[in-house]
Amino acid sequence: MMCFHGGNRRVYNRLGGPSTAPTDSSKNQKVCYHWRAGKCNRYPCRFLHGEVPDPSAAAAAATANGSGSPKRFSDDSGFSGPAARRGPNYKKTRVRKTEKVCTFWMQGQCTHGDRCKFLHSWSLGEGFALLNHLDGHQEFVTGICWPGSETLYSGSRDGTVRAWNTSSGECVSVVNLGGEVGCMINEGAWVFVGIPNVVKAWNTQTNSDFTLSGPVGQVYAMATSDDLLLAGSQDGTILAWKFNALTNNFDPAASLKGHTRAVVSLVVGAKKRLYSASVDHSIKVWSLDTLQCLQTLTEHIDVVMSLLCWEQFLLSCSLDQTIKVWVATEDGSLEVTHTHSEEHGLLILRGMHDMESKPVLLCACNDNSVRLYDLPSFSERGKIFAKQDIRAIEVGPDGSGLFFTGDGTGFKVYKWAEAEAIATS
Repeated sequence: MMCFHGGNRRVYNRLGGPSTAPTDSSKNQKVCYHWRAGKCNRYPCRFLHGEVPDPSAAAAAATANGSGSPKRFSDDSGFSGPAARRGPNYKKTRVRKTEKVCTFWMQGQCTHGDRCKFLHSWSLGEGFALLNHLDGHQEFVTGICWPGSETLYSGSRDGTVRAWNTSSGECVSVVNLGGEVGCMINEGAWVFVGIPNVVKAWNTQTNSDFTLSGPVGQVYAMATSDDLLLAGSQDGTILAWKFNALTNNFDPAASLKGHTRAVVSLVVGAKKRLYSASVDHSIKVWSLDTLQCLQTLTEHIDVVMSLLCWEQFLLSCSLDQTIKVWVATEDGSLEVTHTHSEEHGLLILRGMHDMESKPVLLCACNDNSVRLYDLPSFSERGKIFAKQDIRAIEVGPDGSGLFFTGDGTGFKVYKWAEAEAIATS
């Protein structure tokens, strides 16, 4: 908009340069009041439906691209699409945003609106959207699982497991376990919950439940393989139970020792391999046939927080601010083939496919955020923010496009958009 001040009167020039109309028709040089409000229905209208760009901005653009013509926009049309149709105060409210959520907006108290330099959103990026935010837990959410029924389960350090109706988003029941939930997983109809010194097992179809004793301290990680349930505990031991179909119970099967401090992540990979990550900075590779340790990986220099098996690769993340990608050599041992560095410590890795079947890596950092990356390029897809550290990430059933992030205020439900929706947005 080009605006000249003459006393208290403003005169707006026509698009394309100075007006050549006679002075007695200067009333036609005014911008239509109704057009600015998006309500003009007169055709033709005797007032202007457009405004002249600020010449100082055009000059700055020419300087920026080192040419004598204005810098063109990304669509190479010379216009910015919808932004070109915004009202005369658009330039005054356009603010360069920082990648930080406004703390006042979180509390519903920000008075700056669009002029705020901080984000008024829980995410950055395209192709996914927040569907719901489910509150109720009083402490960090540490586990989320969805057996595929109409009920989703969440566990928390507040010592409870909550069941949520996936259609209404309402909490339908609360179970008080009497101890902090360290982790949750599900296998088929079974839901397993790790709390101090025990693992709780529920069958959501038969409503049967079991208490599996043996762990020493908090159970931070669990995994399943065939008929085995494995749990990593605070004392560094990995316990295994085998499901007995005859007795409909879980029998103790083995105790895997080797870590010197707490086991915080377990994942089962190809060739019947179990991978364990520990506070002792190491990753151990175990054979599920022999239950023996095959290799110890020590390239991380801080706590190894999470592991992920993706095709033939093993991915690990650590508080040392790195993600390492491991691949098997000819002799079967693992070595690092790529290291991705972050500015903050990393807490959780999860992998999924978007609605175009593209692989996406979700990485929770200890700055209250989740980074989303395309694999294998590690090009950034977006960021998700929270008020507190995100201690749980889980993905929905294949093809659903759903994923969940849990923090100290509850958990949020996100969904990838269909390819057609992204193309037309």
